[in-house]
Amino acid sequence: MKNRLLAKLFRKDTRGVASIEFAFIATAVGVTLLNVADVAIFLYDKLEVENATQMGAQAAYAACPWDHLPATVNCSGLNTAMTAAVQSTSLGTAATIVSGYPTEAYYCVSGGALTSVGAASVTNSGVTTAVPPPANCSAAGSSTTKPGDYLQIQVTYTFTPLFNGSLTVASLLPGTITDTAWVRLK
Repeated sequence: MKNRLLAKLFRKDTRGVASIEFAFIATAVGVTLLNVADVAIFLYDKLEVENATQMGAQAAYAACPWDHLPATVNCSGLNTAMTAAVQSTSLGTAATIVSGYPTEAYYCVSGGALTSVGAASVTNSGVTTAVPPPANCSAAGSSTTKPGDYLQIQVTYTFTPLFNGSLTVASLLPGTITDTAWVRLK
């Protein structure tokens, strides 16, 4: 009888229920806020990578005068200027130029898109030499226009989420953020 009375009193006792409910809600809100923070940091880092890539392209344009084209062959300070510009963002040295970049070639606008009409340099036996631009864009369908010298840069950054686990959306985000920029040098 005493046990029944205690059980009946226990079922009617609601003290502490608010604490238990708060613990459930606080956990859900906390996980949600951490996921929002992860996505926000990812988006910010993505913007910073895009900014770093554009800064690298601008540095190439500023560092290499027209009489030193193609820049990848004749502009000795090109890679140093681009790397310094890329790493001047808040990402610092974590943002790097992808191996094999910058690339440079001659392009013509055809149908609203860039069409390659020739390489800016050739490497034979480890020696890179400049290649003069084609006389016109006839290879792209326009014999009256001249090709432009375009430089392409690609920057990469490894994103690190705030927290890992099964309750995070960070696993759905790419671990590496990469962006590409083009600049017409001439």
